[in-house]
Amino acid sequence: MARPRKPLLSRERIVTTALALIDAEGLPALSTRRLAAELGVSGPSLYNHFTVKDELLDAVADTVVGQVDLSVFDDGTDWRTALLRWGRSYRAALAAHPNIVPFLARGPGRRPAGLRMADAVFGHMVKEGWPPAHATRIGALMRYFVTGSALGSFARGFVDDAAAYDPADYPHLQQAHLLAEHQQHVDEGAFETGLQALVDGLALQYDQLSADRTATS
Repeated sequence: MARPRKPLLSRERIVTTALALIDAEGLPALSTRRLAAELGVSGPSLYNHFTVKDELLDAVADTVVGQVDLSVFDDGTDWRTALLRWGRSYRAALAAHPNIVPFLARGPGRRPAGLRMADAVFGHMVKEGWPPAHATRIGALMRYFVTGSALGSFARGFVDDAAAYDPADYPHLQQAHLLAEHQQHVDEGAFETGLQALVDGLALQYDQLSADRTATS
């Protein structure tokens, strides 16, 4: 029997299938047995590409982070605009795959795309005049903010039953049952409000640092 022109398995195919499974059913659904069944192969064949589950999850997480646009850190964009554009791209990538976010929240570890992103952010902030310690904090702050916003929906956390919000108990929640209906508008609006406030607050700190440098020079 002639060999197939393409190998039955590849790292890319395994990662793509694993991500689709996580997207559909969550992290607990991912197992060697289940993934092998989805791929139509035997479980042991997966170990030729990934020896442990966390290695596979690292590859899946890095695939998601690899979708984030980092070009803003290479095209001469000022740090404020860069943070806004990067933050939106970062959230979009994570919001498209919210079930992998808890794993991503651990940090980049040894993942290449995650480390490239951390390097790009830190390098650009320092180049733009932020002290290294502040640049590190900004990277951490943005990761906290973006991953938190992508973990779940604020609006969908409220049930769409008006009776759940008795005015005697919750006099200010009489419209809360409508939040889920407007989930995208509420959640994206909240993210934009927070992102802009974050950058505006950093701008005040940046101006103060600049003033302090001038005063001591």
